Amino acid sequence: MAVLYSKEKDGSLKELTRTEVVLNSLNPKWITKYTMTYYFETVQNLVFRVYDIDTQFHNQDVKMLKLEEQDFLGEASCTLAQIVTKSDRALIMDLVCGEQSSSQARAPKFGKLTVFAEESISSKTTVELKLRCSELESKDLFSKSDPFLVVSKTTESGMVVPICKTEVINNDHSPSWKPMILNIQQIGSKENPLIIECYDFNSNGKHSLIGKIQKSLLDLEKLHSARIGANLFIPTATGPKQENKVLKSQLFVESYSEKVQYTFLDYLASGYELNFMVAIDFTASNGNPRLPDSLHYIDPSGRPNAYQRAILDVGEVLQFYDTDKRFPAWGFGARPIDGPVSHCFNLNGSSTYCEVEGIQGIMMAYVSALHNVSLAGPTLFGPVITSAAHIASQSLTNNERKYFVLLIITDGVITDLQETKDALVQAADLPLSILIVGVGGADFKEMEILDADKGDRLESTTGRVAVRDIVQFVPLRDVQNGDVSVVQSLLAELPSQLLEYMRFRKIQPTS
Repeated sequence: MAVLYSKEKDGSLKELTRTEVVLNSLNPKWITKYTMTYYFETVQNLVFRVYDIDTQFHNQDVKMLKLEEQDFLGEASCTLAQIVTKSDRALIMDLVCGEQSSSQARAPKFGKLTVFAEESISSKTTVELKLRCSELESKDLFSKSDPFLVVSKTTESGMVVPICKTEVINNDHSPSWKPMILNIQQIGSKENPLIIECYDFNSNGKHSLIGKIQKSLLDLEKLHSARIGANLFIPTATGPKQENKVLKSQLFVESYSEKVQYTFLDYLASGYELNFMVAIDFTASNGNPRLPDSLHYIDPSGRPNAYQRAILDVGEVLQFYDTDKRFPAWGFGARPIDGPVSHCFNLNGSSTYCEVEGIQGIMMAYVSALHNVSLAGPTLFGPVITSAAHIASQSLTNNERKYFVLLIITDGVITDLQETKDALVQAADLPLSILIVGVGGADFKEMEILDADKGDRLESTTGRVAVRDIVQFVPLRDVQNGDVSVVQSLLAELPSQLLEYMRFRKIQPTS
């Protein structure tokens, strides 16, 4: 019998399911299936344990078996990402007993375990929704509100994770937004409650809540077929006695349709990889790295600073989707020992190549760069975006199955806003997404402009408009002590950005 566990953050194991018992076999094939939701934005650790069930228990229900009374034959562990990135979705692992690591040359063999995954058809179903609101209240003194919607899901642990945003509609109390596409697998099921919040956009990033509503996809489908609206509410008191004030504003579902489409996992199975790149801000506004109040301070106790935290968190998720684990890494806004200020230098100190080995390689190159450059300025994004776009463009020319993800970690206000927009408009045609993490207390107003969630697509100097939005921005302070880890909010939209690119290029996964 095999037992499947998920490994929680604190290292504890939570049992998910047990297979049936296969009698008298050294090569069992189990048929028990377990359905679990795949979350791209988190690392899902799995542990499989195999037991020999004593004859006297053969007629007992497997759920009733006491595992300590059975013979333990070995265990194997992996992440869900390691299974789904295999072309045939099958992962073969060595079973080990106790503390043995598979690296030991003469570790005794306890057999092999093969795990198969398949995507359920429901996860290939997408829903297209067109929403509108009526009679929204004004949040601005002298003009109407500039409303946009944020749709979030609630995870099993109760965290609220945003999964989709509409564009902002200026000066309108009865807005109708462009259709949005939601993947049922991303939500879990059609019955799962979604939180739909309507905000008034403010350019300082502090958006005001106009009203909210909680409905499942099933509820939204019913609203559409009945052609009726549902009232928004605003929470008036929090805590155990949460009260809501019902508003006269209503939400309507103008159109609702479901269709089966290629999924993110289909592209992974056909050999697509996500390649991670990182660019780090070394401008003087970060503070002297030798002093504890600097954002670049390396704590002797080993506690990671904000830059290290962001690299580890994003890298930990993305590393499973890249086979060679060689990551381009750059710094910008500093003066290398023997030269002028550089706005894109190789973090590893090399003049010829920019790649480092693994997440540890990025961490080591970062610490070493802090000793070898002097912080300067100004903060320019254009050069690193152009370098990343050049790599993505070469990959596209060579017909490689790669999609690139550039993480920019910065503390400051950028000085080359228009040049950055020009670089982004050009990069939007390429297999590239850009994640920006803002650290420190600066005003990140410009970042909100780059993250074109306001609905105004970026426009270049020549008037060319970006074909898609490729930037996700998160200020670390907003989410540091909030519900969602920075990474989850940053990465949650990546699969849909990849799919948008594939549809834009009309690329189909080949089986």
